[in-house]
Amino acid sequence: MTTLLDRPHTALLVIDVQNGVVNHAHDRDRVVANIATLVDRARAAGAAVIWVADHSGELVRDSEPWRIVPELARRDDEPLVHKAYPDAFEETDLAAVLAERGIGRLVVAGAQTDQCIRSTLHGAFARGYDATLVADAHTTEDLTAYGAPPPEQVIAHTNLYWRDHTAPGRTAGAVDTADVEFAATPAGV
Repeated sequence: MTTLLDRPHTALLVIDVQNGVVNHAHDRDRVVANIATLVDRARAAGAAVIWVADHSGELVRDSEPWRIVPELARRDDEPLVHKAYPDAFEETDLAAVLAERGIGRLVVAGAQTDQCIRSTLHGAFARGYDATLVADAHTTEDLTAYGAPPPEQVIAHTNLYWRDHTAPGRTAGAVDTADVEFAATPAGV
């Protein structure tokens, strides 16, 4: 379905599940456990697992806050994309990594819902990728002190919005971890 030519493969895109990002995130442990399940299932299905790590602000490369949470283990053969902007495509090699592997469909999980998840979903969709959000595998911190809705509302609204997102020649959607399929081409997900 993707508008990108010769891109039949699917990848799990794990965004910013780093100590300094999810340390105080809403429902952190459940979300990280769901992401671990997705990583295992993607690997078992032969789908690529692409890791994204933010290195802006206090997330200095190779520091403890920058590291991926200990519950998740990136394999040496799985790409790690370094980013400094919310959209993981901006000034990174993500597009090249995906092109090299023939990936046209992304299954997206990680943090933070209201920044990097939304930005990367939109960035992927605008660039022609099919993009599925894993509804129970993304999270954000509580920013109500700054006027934002509570995290559970931010997450619910993002799921609602992305579940019905459409554009010509591309598919979107939001599904729970249990319903994600890592088929080479979209098969009902």
